[in-house]
Amino acid sequence: MDKSRKVVERDDAPVIKIQDLAVAYKVRGGEIEAVQNVSFDIFRGETQGIVGESGCGKSTVAWAIVNFLGANGYVKRGSIKFMGQDLVGKKGEELRRLRGDQIAMVYQDPMQALNPSMRLGDQLKEVLTVHRGLSEEKARKRCIEMLERVYMPDAANVMNRYPHQISGGQQQRVVIAMALLNNPALLIMDEPTTALDVTVEAAVLDLIAELRRDFDTAIMYISHNLGVVARVSTRVGVMYAGEMVERATVEEIYKNPQHPYTQGLIRCVPKLGSDKTSSILYPIRGRVPPPDKRPSGCIFAPRCDYAQDLCRDERPRLRELPSGSWVSCHFAEEIDPHQWEPSEDLTIAQISTTEGNGKPILEVKDLKKYYQVPGSSLKDVLGLSKPGLVKAVEGATFSVHKGKTLGIVGESGCGKSTLVKTIIGLEDSTAGKATFIGFDITKGLSQRGSQLIKELQMVFQNPDSTMNPSFTIGQQIARPMRLFKTVPKNQIRQEVIKLLRAMRLGANYYDRLPRQLSGGEKQRVGIARALASHPEVVLCDEPVSALDVSVQAAILNLLLEVQSEFGTTLIFIAHDLSVVRFFSDYIAVMYLGQIVELGPAEAIYKPPYHPYTEALLSAVPIPDPSAKQKHIRLEGTVPSSMNTPPGCRFHTRCPRREMLADPEICLTTPPWRDVDEDHRIFCHHSLETLSKLDPVITTT
Repeated sequence: MDKSRKVVERDDAPVIKIQDLAVAYKVRGGEIEAVQNVSFDIFRGETQGIVGESGCGKSTVAWAIVNFLGANGYVKRGSIKFMGQDLVGKKGEELRRLRGDQIAMVYQDPMQALNPSMRLGDQLKEVLTVHRGLSEEKARKRCIEMLERVYMPDAANVMNRYPHQISGGQQQRVVIAMALLNNPALLIMDEPTTALDVTVEAAVLDLIAELRRDFDTAIMYISHNLGVVARVSTRVGVMYAGEMVERATVEEIYKNPQHPYTQGLIRCVPKLGSDKTSSILYPIRGRVPPPDKRPSGCIFAPRCDYAQDLCRDERPRLRELPSGSWVSCHFAEEIDPHQWEPSEDLTIAQISTTEGNGKPILEVKDLKKYYQVPGSSLKDVLGLSKPGLVKAVEGATFSVHKGKTLGIVGESGCGKSTLVKTIIGLEDSTAGKATFIGFDITKGLSQRGSQLIKELQMVFQNPDSTMNPSFTIGQQIARPMRLFKTVPKNQIRQEVIKLLRAMRLGANYYDRLPRQLSGGEKQRVGIARALASHPEVVLCDEPVSALDVSVQAAILNLLLEVQSEFGTTLIFIAHDLSVVRFFSDYIAVMYLGQIVELGPAEAIYKPPYHPYTEALLSAVPIPDPSAKQKHIRLEGTVPSSMNTPPGCRFHTRCPRREMLADPEICLTTPPWRDVDEDHRIFCHHSLETLSKLDPVITTT
């Protein structure tokens, strides 16, 4: 076990003590209790993880601490004691000084916390000049020191920039630095790494662990990502429908979960070494009830596989078990998660393991996509200089067989989405070849016939941006059927309802508008619309990255069922390597526009692998606190696609470069090294050297 996370009994008072908290909102006709009966303590040097699905009240608890509940929200019952003083009822200047000085909060979207019209340095200095009364010069020096403390490159110059002039990961580091300037006793972090790359996320999580140790800060960390919580937390609280249903040490939560809801969450998460043929994801059936429709008995009873009459009649209280865990369940001692079997209404498709035969359905050879970027100088305006080139995709070569899944992974800006957009036709290629069932697909969408468009469809990351809010769900799914004449006109409604049922939505969704659906339901509609034309290939661009783990498991199972039933070929982009490993047959690792490793999924996750793949694996959060993982962190940021490094594009950040007898060889283009017929690595290191590397992850 990580000694830095070891939990011991404390004699000192907690930094924050929440007791029987209930938060209510005034609505038309009365009030709704969003949070009920929540209790936990956080001591100095501890991190309390808070997990649960969307709508469970995690953020509401955080907002109650800092009194950001809005005009109609208030603490109805219970107490919130910070350093011994009750925060409930505090208002005005006293609360404002506490929030800025001793209590700090980091939000999911750093742009919500940064003023876009002010330089970053002015925003950072304000924290010290207002709360500590420091001079401008001393405040600036302290701010630069804190930016360097959070590993911000070129900290002094960053002080002069505006928020839009730095990356998302750098924005989050600025917000964390701002929160820590006054050395707060309590740091609240609400999904601070959800939108970050896995490598940036790993650096931020390392930083959080260091800050807890070095500043002895109490941290409340909210997340729906069980892997992140396992990495940073000492204790974990599991929330469901506004209540805390389980509370325990991080090791106990993952090793011996007591509440059926906690057990269900863990069954939803793919483990890094598992794949779709050897393991199954089991989503939790149903959905979180809204605050005004919670059952009178146990709030989880409608979704629980162990529910009995007592559960429906009487609400359990949070109680301590002999193991030290606190659980809100009548039958916690009698439930053995290892004996769990899925209920009859939870059907999971059998996954086909047949090999792809014959000629590939999609072949890409040396595909390139460049963008021209005109400069802003006088010569550029007059056309006297050549525009710059963004080399978004460079020399991509791969093939995909029918019924198989190719996963594409890499950091933001590596060209994943551009590659997929070029294949789908949203962008035309600059050079290279790409053929799909005999058609040339190197040209843009305007050059393609209806048959080709029909056979290539896409599922986007954000379904809201691709759905017309004025049209019903049924009309939007029916449109491709009418356009491509996949079914007769008089059968379209029947076919749409059939597709909705296949998505586990039902006929009653036909006449609903997008605003009446949850995020997971909208994503299912996006998948249904992509399948409406019966395509041969579906391209999925981060379709599950923003979803709860239960909804994510349901969507992944749905795609697997579609693939198994219709033989659909999938190209799947994701930044979660556990999901990609579970879902894909083959994986392409991209860096700065180039594919640097390509092979079967099981081969990518064990030596030999490209040094970049090794770094990605080292960064992925694993939902298992007992797992041992190499600590490899990439220095610096991804270079600009307009000014790519010579030779191996990864050499400026490669942690393995010094192992070479002549590191300068990295300034030349590396060779492709064939591990076997299907597995290739683009690197100067020999396969013998790469094979001797220890595995990144070892689990018991």
